[in-house]
Formats: sequence, structure tokens, C-alpha cells
Amino acid sequence: MRRVGAAVGGAAALAACVAGLLSLGPDIRSDGAVARPGATAPPGTTRVVESDVAAARKHTRQSPAEPVVWARLADAEIEAARTTLDSAHLDAAGRALRRSLKLDDEHNYAAVTGQGRLANARHEFGDGRTYGRRSIRMAPDRPDGYAVLADAEIQLGDYPAARNAVQRMLDLNPGHAAYTRAAYDLETHGRTADAAIALRRAARSAGTPQEAAFAEERLGELAWSQGRSERAVRHFRQALAVVPDHPYAQAGLARWHAAHGRAGEAVRQYDRLIRRTPLPQFLVEAVELASTARGAGAATGSQLRGWRGALDAQVRMARATGGPVDVHLALYAADHGDPRVAVKLMREEWKHTRSVIAADAFAWALHRAGRDAEALGHARRAAATGTRSALFRYHRGAIEKALRLPGADRHLRAALALNRHFSPFHAPLASRMLDKGAESS
Repeated sequence: MRRVGAAVGGAAALAACVAGLLSLGPDIRSDGAVARPGATAPPGTTRVVESDVAAARKHTRQSPAEPVVWARLADAEIEAARTTLDSAHLDAAGRALRRSLKLDDEHNYAAVTGQGRLANARHEFGDGRTYGRRSIRMAPDRPDGYAVLADAEIQLGDYPAARNAVQRMLDLNPGHAAYTRAAYDLETHGRTADAAIALRRAARSAGTPQEAAFAEERLGELAWSQGRSERAVRHFRQALAVVPDHPYAQAGLARWHAAHGRAGEAVRQYDRLIRRTPLPQFLVEAVELASTARGAGAATGSQLRGWRGALDAQVRMARATGGPVDVHLALYAADHGDPRVAVKLMREEWKHTRSVIAADAFAWALHRAGRDAEALGHARRAAATGTRSALFRYHRGAIEKALRLPGADRHLRAALALNRHFSPFHAPLASRMLDKGAESS
């Protein structure tokens, strides 16, 4: 059952997390690039996770009475679900965890943390918080429970509690899992330079090519969000050198091509990516590029109809099932579909997810539905942590402009100053809003 527990505040200051990161001092190259780990790149991420699942299933057949092997199978299934987008893997993970707990329901730390990971994967973040706390009580000196708790608290919007959990991870095991979560916390609070340090250390401490590629891709996204497109593309390409089919790095590269006037190449990359990984984010980026004058000639009518059709089907599925809502899906409905549907989707998701990302998406859905006074409260909540997001600033500027509030243009200018390529669809609209304001003044 999806219930959000009461928020529990954490007391640790952000400075403690930063100090923990900076005290470790790895060797960071002056050009900002991360040395490639020595592991050989696999032929494809999907094949790697499928191999991991097959190996884990084999172990359960060899040792069916061992609870830990069933918990490991659950972890492999959860990772497969994340990579392949096949929710059947989550159902398989649930069955494996039940089998593990049937064999040992008293001291089964691996299964309890697995329950937390599964709950978080299903957007049942209140349950994820519960399982995270339970695993920490079982073993307060092990980092896995803190990872589960941090992920849940982030989505529940309790950032101080998430930071406490991340800091404890750093204290116990300053490796890839701790650094990537620290980077997210730092970026959420506007500490982009410190977030980059954390991600570089995540890449240096990566134990697999997938972990190294994840850190590189996130470095690329961080650079992109600050308007540093050339640095961003170096990281995207580095991620693809490590894991050739890394979907988010491929999307980042497509975005870079679009921003540099190569819409045809961007469309080709999006088309290849979407055929394999039809995530709402990739579909929305492709649709919005094709909806611009520059991108319209690059995408065929059948491509655009196919992308829109896939998104429309996903919106209908989300409405029918009442399950987790991808914010990109809600933003698509707000901008290119029925804003009232977007509001319904985000209102339901808001019951379970109170992150700044959810707050921003909810604000925009309300704005597009003409409910600007209500939207403003969510836009302010999205900005409360100090996140340096061009999209957030644009959304707030548009909302305030609709309300005729003084200073709305300040947010629009800030969005374009952060990253003038933040969206091929919305960045030109921000410029036009500013031009219109200048003409009327």
C-alpha cells in the first residue's frame, strides 16, 4: 500500500556532507575529465544485467535453502527492471524476497534492504523509508540500509534526513554509492561545484563499467545544466566509451547535436534510442525537438506521430493504473496534451512523492491548466533548496508572469543565463516572453 509516512527532520548541516567529501582528496585531473577505469567495456548494458539475473537464478537452483541467494536474485531483478524498463522483473524480485524471508524472517538484513529497494523502485517511498530504518536498526554499521533510507527520504522531500543518511554512508563506506547520492544532495542544494567533485570520486571508485558510465553521464548532465555544453559532451562520450549503449549518455549526445544545429543527427540518435528504450524523457525530448521549426524538417511525420502515440499510450496507462507517474509524462500532458490530465497525474503522485522535481512538475501542470495561484506555491517549493535548474526558473518565471508579479522576468533571464539550450521548445518561448515584456514596458 502506497502511504507516505510523516516527515522526520534531520539535523546534519550540508557543510558536514561537503567536509566529508573534501577530506578524502582523490587525484582529480585538471581538465575535469575522469580517468577511464581499467575494466573492459561490456557489449551492452542490457546483456550484462540479463547475465547477472541468469547467474543469480542459477545460484538459487544450486542453493535453494540459502536465504541470501534469493535476496541477491531480488537485487539482480531490481537492477534489470531499472535497465530494461520491464516491470515484470519487479514482480520477480518480490517473489524472490518472499522466498528469502520465508527461509529467515528474523536476521535477514539482505532481504530487508531488498524490500526497501523494491519499494523505492515502485515509488512506494513511505515503505522504502520504513524498510530503510528497519535495516539500519538491524545493522547500524552497514551502509546498504542508509542507501535505501536516503533514496526514500529524497523522494519524500525530507532532504535533511536524506543528507544524514548519505553522510553516514560516507563515514562507513566512501565509495560509488555514497558519492553519487552525495552529488545529488549537493546539486539539489545548488552546490554544483561540490557535486562535480563527488561525481568525479564516484567515477574513480566505480567497481563496474556501468558505475563508471553512470558517474560520467551525471557529470555530463551537471555540466549541461550549467550551460557548459562542450564539457558536457566530453562526459557523455566518455560514458559511451565505457558502456556503448548507455541510454542517458546517448540522450545527452542527441541533445548536444540539437543545440549545435545538427537536428538531423539528433533525430537519428533519438530514433535509435527510443526504439530500444522508450522512456518518457527521451520521447518528450524528441517530440519537443521535432515540434520546433528547426527540428520539424529533420523528423518525418510518421516518426513524430509514433513518438506522440507512445507518450499518449503511456499517459493513458498511468491514468488507468494509478501507478507511479514519470514527471516527464506529466510535463508532456501539460504542454502537448490535456493539462487537466497532467494535474490529475501529479496530484496523485504528490501524495507519494514530495521531491523538488515533483513540485516543479506539479507547478507546471497547474499553470498550464490555468491555476496559477496554486501553481506558484509549488514553484516556490521547487526552489526552496536552491537548485540551479534552468527549467525550474523558466517555469517559475512563466507562472509569475501569468500572475503579473514584479520580477517574473528575472527568473526567465536566469533560466537562459544558466543554460540557453535547456529546451529546444521552451527556451525560445522564454526569449519571446522577455521580448514581449520589453516591448510593453
